[in-house]
Amino acid sequence: MEKILNLISAQVCAAFEAAGYEASYGRVTVSNRPDLCEYQCNGALAAAKAYHKAPIQIANDVAALLGKSELFADVQAAMPGFLNLKLNPAWLADYLEQVRTAERFGVEPDPEAGTVVIDYGGPNVAKPLHIGHLRSAIIGESIKRIQRFFGSEAIGDIHLGDWGLQMGLIIAELRARQPELCYFDESFSGPYPAEAPFTISDLEEIYPAASAKSKVDEAYAAEAHDATYRLQQGQPGYRALWDHIMAVSVADLKKNYAKLGVSFESWLGESDAQPYIPPMLQKMTDMGILVESEGARVIEVQRPEDTKEVPPCIIMKRDGATLYATTDLATIWQRSQTWDPKKILYVVDKRQSLHFEQVFRAARKAELVGEGTQLRHIGFGTMNGKDGKPFKTRAGGVMRLETLIGEITDFVRAKVRENNLVSGEDVENVTAKIAMAALKYGDLMNAPTKDYIFDMDRFAAFEGNTGPYILYTIVRIKSILARYGAWEALPVRAPESREAKDLMLALTRLPDALELSYRDCAPNVICAYIYELAGFANKFYHETRILAEEDPEKQKGYIALIGLTKRVLEACIDLLGFEAPEKM
Repeated sequence: MEKILNLISAQVCAAFEAAGYEASYGRVTVSNRPDLCEYQCNGALAAAKAYHKAPIQIANDVAALLGKSELFADVQAAMPGFLNLKLNPAWLADYLEQVRTAERFGVEPDPEAGTVVIDYGGPNVAKPLHIGHLRSAIIGESIKRIQRFFGSEAIGDIHLGDWGLQMGLIIAELRARQPELCYFDESFSGPYPAEAPFTISDLEEIYPAASAKSKVDEAYAAEAHDATYRLQQGQPGYRALWDHIMAVSVADLKKNYAKLGVSFESWLGESDAQPYIPPMLQKMTDMGILVESEGARVIEVQRPEDTKEVPPCIIMKRDGATLYATTDLATIWQRSQTWDPKKILYVVDKRQSLHFEQVFRAARKAELVGEGTQLRHIGFGTMNGKDGKPFKTRAGGVMRLETLIGEITDFVRAKVRENNLVSGEDVENVTAKIAMAALKYGDLMNAPTKDYIFDMDRFAAFEGNTGPYILYTIVRIKSILARYGAWEALPVRAPESREAKDLMLALTRLPDALELSYRDCAPNVICAYIYELAGFANKFYHETRILAEEDPEKQKGYIALIGLTKRVLEACIDLLGFEAPEKM
């Protein structure tokens, strides 16, 4: 379906051409002076120089022709040469009726859409999720939903940290505590127990204890390195323990991500990329791009056009050990061979920007992805406390994610009960939905790269630019529609008031907001749009006697308008990753 700005611009361009001027001068924009008009065209100002005429004369020529168009209720030429345009209410209603009945509100899918792999999450197994995992999960989930809306086959890949020294540390500590376990008996021929010899709580205590011990005990650190080596060489007992660690950790991770309304289609990790490393190194060697530098093996990624230094991408250390960059490159190759994606998007802390620049350049140089595959790092800032520093617990430690979710849920529950929003068995369901809206919208309303202050009082407020305010607007509309009765088939009608027309014009801006959010991987654009839309919806509600309207035809128009508004708001919050309750 054609966007409204394109339709209006086409009419104005045709009028410029009919008046004897170049059609391209007829580009139209949303007015920056809504007190004067709804749309504007400044093309006469630019055309004046080319045609050696006063801009107001050109504007008057075009205005005379546009006055005959069914699109416009009013066309004014204003000094020094602006064209101020107001839409015909009947034409606007017809356009929105097409929006109401069109699939996905008439927003066109991306004809170039294909498979998109989105790397977000990145937790280490055997460790609890903490608030450092929050932004990646929330932003990544929203970007995945937006990609799907535009026709992509989006695959969320959690990319687990499930390999390396941390596994060796856990195994070494288990051996120190329970040496009698069959996993450490090299003569044991199996089968190994189906039940893990530890719980997730045990693992969350074991890893930090082992890590601390390795920093002060050289012999213990050597044992952990040896355990890591044996695991990676496939020792049966250690692999069986690793399987247990993975099963216990992944079950816990799924439970906690579910609380956040986040899911992944792929649960692959660093271990899955390991088989790709040897052939990848051979490929790089054969291509002559893996060179020695101070004992290490690197790929040079500096380009002649660079204005600042981009260090080489280190692939193998002097002692033969691989690095994160090695695993990341192997993972890119794995994803390329498994899914052949058009895009691989990384939702990772913006402080990793240089790392990804090096990795992406190395991946291109080693031909690990096709030329048409986009590699993109979507860097995000930090969530800070009111002191402007990274958010911590009251004791100064890193807060667990489930603790943060619990705290904002408790805070919202108290407000729900205090304000008697719902009662009985509805309290928990409504509380959970408001808490998620507060947490997610509070994060997503910021540009991903921006640091922001976590302020529970502000995020959970029912007024202002917050998630609960958006939900309250939707629930208010739901209440009106429920009292009216069947409304879904009612057609949009010409607006009867300024408030109605403003709301209708806001609804026409949906495609622009969604397309910009898709292009820039920026959920904050959708947040800004629905905040504006909710404002117009609430103003319409306050100024219009919807259910008390005595004229049934007028009332049908009001109901159709707020019904479409509800559907648009609900579609947008679904893209952001939360939903509205029935009552509030």
